[in-house]
Amino acid sequence: MPLIAFAVIAYASGLLAGFGGVGRAVATVASAAAVAMLVTRRATLGACLLISAVGAMVAVDRAATGAHAPRHAPRDVHVGARPASGSSVAAAAGPLERWRAKAGASIDTLFGDDAGVVRALLIADTRDLQDDVRDRYARAGLVHVLSISGMHVAIISGALLLALRAARVQASLARWLAVLFTAVYVAAIGAPPPAVRSAAMLAAATAGWALQRPVSPWATLALGAAVPIAIDPQVVTDLGYQLSVAGFAALTAATLWSRRHLAPRWRGAKRQIATDLSVSVLASLVTAPLVAWYFGRASLIAPLTNLVAAPIVALMQPALFLALVLAPCESVAQVAADGARIFVRALDAVAVAGSAVPYASVIVAPSLAVALLGGLVAVGVTGAAASQRHRHEFATVGALALVAMIWWPIVPRAAAGLELHVIDVGQGDAIAMRTPKGRWIVVDAGGGRGGGDAGRRIVVPYLRRFGGDVALFVMTHPHDDHVGGAAPLISLLKPAEIRDAAFAGTSPSYRAALIAAQERGVPWHRVRPGDSTFIDGVVITWLAPDSAWNAGLDDPNLASTVLRVRFGDVRILLTGDAEWPEEEWLLARDPSALRADVLKVAHHGSATGTRGPFLDAVAPSLALISVGARNRYGHPSPLLLDTLAARGILVARTDRGGSIVLRTDPEGRVLYDGDTEVPLRSSLSPRGVRP
Repeated sequence: MPLIAFAVIAYASGLLAGFGGVGRAVATVASAAAVAMLVTRRATLGACLLISAVGAMVAVDRAATGAHAPRHAPRDVHVGARPASGSSVAAAAGPLERWRAKAGASIDTLFGDDAGVVRALLIADTRDLQDDVRDRYARAGLVHVLSISGMHVAIISGALLLALRAARVQASLARWLAVLFTAVYVAAIGAPPPAVRSAAMLAAATAGWALQRPVSPWATLALGAAVPIAIDPQVVTDLGYQLSVAGFAALTAATLWSRRHLAPRWRGAKRQIATDLSVSVLASLVTAPLVAWYFGRASLIAPLTNLVAAPIVALMQPALFLALVLAPCESVAQVAADGARIFVRALDAVAVAGSAVPYASVIVAPSLAVALLGGLVAVGVTGAAASQRHRHEFATVGALALVAMIWWPIVPRAAAGLELHVIDVGQGDAIAMRTPKGRWIVVDAGGGRGGGDAGRRIVVPYLRRFGGDVALFVMTHPHDDHVGGAAPLISLLKPAEIRDAAFAGTSPSYRAALIAAQERGVPWHRVRPGDSTFIDGVVITWLAPDSAWNAGLDDPNLASTVLRVRFGDVRILLTGDAEWPEEEWLLARDPSALRADVLKVAHHGSATGTRGPFLDAVAPSLALISVGARNRYGHPSPLLLDTLAARGILVARTDRGGSIVLRTDPEGRVLYDGDTEVPLRSSLSPRGVRP
């Protein structure tokens, strides 16, 4: 493998470590190891370690300037989504943006019901893709086809080159014109990282051809992978970029393996089919850890569906591009579009057939450690396939990583005490408590539908990063900003139990959650005030609502589940979106049960709740507000903030600092917000002495 490939791998690894929050540690260790390697005259390894240290520090510096995800909050996952500020290599602007909008309108006119898929395939716009389409392609192992990738750009550039050669354009001029047209097209669709990678590889290969200097496929891949992260280092965390690089690495390794093992034995169609199958199998294996981490699925049928879909995509992509180019002449473009739709329907038929196969895919929920070990398995498989000299070493690494990946989830890993995570899901609620045995108690799962699927994009990946099963999932009330992400969370993580207030009113998100629970066999129970639930030393006392209170309500907020969590001396009160009428009901029932050290402020800090008498009964030291930045409701209310300040209650907000994490000591006697100790009030007697 060329040195440039090792250098790019080292730099990208450092960037990932830096954006993952361990950049300084990695930079320190890598720098020290690099010095040792250079002293012992292992220059290549020493240089790579130094490059990795540089990458880690670049990411740390980028994070320090604020160009990163909020504190404790994982970046949202957008595969093939419309590029936004900071998420693409270069944002399209001016004439290119206008061209993109016009192209989208032309696609809508030409392709009708198929326009959503075609928009994704041609201009990287997935906003109109329906959820059932995404799920169908994910189950069939074809979800990567729905986003602009290096493969799509390579097919279009290849078709352009063939068209130019058919028009008798000189070979050298045709190659450079194909590079130019491809670059314009990539810029026009917003320059998504996978497309930039493919265009850079095309330019590198063309330059090598023009200079009559052979270029290693690994060097070409390294150059293509380096360009996007050189422009924007944070691209290294983009799923589309990761899939694109991993997929091409698998393609290169499978091609080399086929030349060594298949070419000497087989000829003709038999060799071609075997080669294509080996590429499909290896690509599916190498990208499986990424797909499992981001989508919560492992497709078992992906090698076969990709084998069938590959020739369809190869014919479909240039046909779609031709229809778009001919759009100014609508009648001719419509003929091309009708022809291209045959391939679109054929691709969808493959997805439908593949997703319908029993056990075509399995739902998985890997922790960060398991996902990283899966990536190491992929590296071992790729290296063993590509290398002839070191294949045994790569195979050994892959086998050891596979054993560790299987072993890791079996061994329980406990937290030091109780942890409270208020996950930043924007204008919504998602609260997760990690027990001393490493299990989760989750209350709400953020928004869905119009606000995006926070359960799949944010909450599930957040919990996976720590690992551990979900022992209990609570839905406070059926509004989308609280249960919009509930169905994906139930499907992907399968909680041991679900509880909610059984409010008579409902919503599509709430119904979807109940259906997911039924499909996954998760037991459901109604909240009953006065009952308690015990999980790993954590005591949950259910305070509201009861069925008599619910019966006269038409506002789900007033039927919010209210629960008090106790671990040792620490008490936490979670209130959903309870407003003043429900607070009065709680005060009339048992005000002493409300006393807590930490209060999750109701309804994102709205002025409709958390009034003075209720605060006096709770007497918290710390108030937590889960609220979206610059939300249209004006939350949190300035009046509420003044009320909290007047009582000397500290405030932490997700719109200011991202996700909030509190933790206790193992006995639950001390509560920390980061490294700051939070005073405990709930366990103090009126004289200030612990009982």
